[in-house]
Amino acid sequence: MAPDEQTDDTAADTEATDAAAADVAGDDTPATAEDAATGDTPENAPEDSGPAPTPEYEELAARIDELLGDDVIEAAHNHGDYVVRVRNEAWRRAAEVARADLDCQFLSFVSGVDWAPTPREGGDAPSAPVQPQETAPGVAGGTGRFQAFAHVQSTARHWGVTFKTDLDENDPRVASWVDVYPGADWHERECREMYGFTFDGHPALKALYLPAEFEGHPLRKDFPLLARTIKPWPGLVDVEDVPAGPEDEASGETADASSDSSDSSDSSESSDSDGGDT
Repeated sequence: MAPDEQTDDTAADTEATDAAAADVAGDDTPATAEDAATGDTPENAPEDSGPAPTPEYEELAARIDELLGDDVIEAAHNHGDYVVRVRNEAWRRAAEVARADLDCQFLSFVSGVDWAPTPREGGDAPSAPVQPQETAPGVAGGTGRFQAFAHVQSTARHWGVTFKTDLDENDPRVASWVDVYPGADWHERECREMYGFTFDGHPALKALYLPAEFEGHPLRKDFPLLARTIKPWPGLVDVEDVPAGPEDEASGETADASSDSSDSSDSSESSDSDGGDT
């Protein structure tokens, strides 16, 4: 065989091997060496959502679809969790279904999220993890900037579900879960302080951590982090001195006695010095 023919056959074998490997790997295989170096993958590569859902979670998903129907906007399995986005008007209904029909008697949390991009100051400085530059609503999608979240768990069925719903950016509000899960009380109060969300039907949506006169909501992305420098922190404005205790008084008397002894010694040395000069 001529050298040129041998070279052509070797190249053909290499291309065939690469093609076979690409078929086995599927769409996740980078198309070129440059893609492999940069970590880029084809646009149609699926997102990694973790292990496949178990039969129990398949049953959970089917029951939610049956019970909530059109109130479910989108749902997705995500690393062992089932995330369900429901209509804002169905938020309380989701709590009732979770407790009565899904045996989820344990409320883990009620919280919120601001999906707005983190404000960048001083150029595009890198951060870890890298922050998105556009609004990214996460698993099960979303429309807008704000969402409320709640996670409930069944200790009997060993499953759980995270509900989320979209909130209006100009008037973020949603129904309270307190009547269904009394433990939501403090969670919703905290969420009110940190994000400015209103929970309709909450019995006493008052401040939990921050002073009543505090301005703004610290977990919103547009909250000015320099506020403590520009405007004094409200909790540190009127600070009273701590009253002295018995130990402090005893320590003070010892210090006074030591000071008097030192003064007497200095006076004696001064007198001796004056006598010597005379």
